[in-house]
Amino acid sequence: MSEKNRDGKRAARERLAVEREKQKAAEKRRRTLIVGAAVVCVLGLAAVIGVVAANAGKDEGDDSAGPVVAPSGANGDDNLVIPVGREDAKSTLTIWEDFRCPACKSFETTYRSTIHELTDAGQLRAEYRLATIIDGNMGGSGSRNAANAAACAQDVGKFVAYHDVLYDNQPPETDDAFGDNARLIELAGKVQGLNTPAFRRCVENGTHNSWVDKSAEAFGKGGFSGTPTVLLNGKNIFEDQSMTPAKLKQQVQEAAQG
Repeated sequence: MSEKNRDGKRAARERLAVEREKQKAAEKRRRTLIVGAAVVCVLGLAAVIGVVAANAGKDEGDDSAGPVVAPSGANGDDNLVIPVGREDAKSTLTIWEDFRCPACKSFETTYRSTIHELTDAGQLRAEYRLATIIDGNMGGSGSRNAANAAACAQDVGKFVAYHDVLYDNQPPETDDAFGDNARLIELAGKVQGLNTPAFRRCVENGTHNSWVDKSAEAFGKGGFSGTPTVLLNGKNIFEDQSMTPAKLKQQVQEAAQG
């Protein structure tokens, strides 16, 4: 084979090798672009999902983005606690509840008189914290609207009485009757001195709606399993199958005696 032919073949092999490297580089760029585009799609989808989630349930006129207005006398972290009873009581009963929750009504029916007796005696401080899980489970806005109305009642010192009226008139869990502000105002007529123009405006304007939302968010972050969640000095007594009103009273009175 002549020197010229050998040089020609070598040149052809070199050109082929260069072309292969170009193809590899092009393929690498193509894969990079595909992966990059896929990441952008995922991020874009996440952004869309985030926007949808952020706007879920926000119909025209929704006031969920309003300012957080805590009811009068609320305290605790972010002013999310409605306190009842003396601040220096030796025992504290924290009650997470939802006004649409049947189990909450059952707890109230069983323990209400004991809690009232102990708070009135200055031996127990009750801290009410409001959640809206039934709205999330069943749909509607009754949990939120009732919580707002209860906060409106707190503004004028009528929380306990109105709280009890709401449970006494609780609709079936699947019935969003408390979603109707007119019904909540009607029930306020059962509490002497509550159904005033100021209370009605507070209910109709959803003055405390964002505060209720913040309270519901705190419930979710608390890792609780459901409502009611009832804590006596931090210990969950609702899960204690042996707990009774008499036992609760005994424990609180023993703590009060030191």
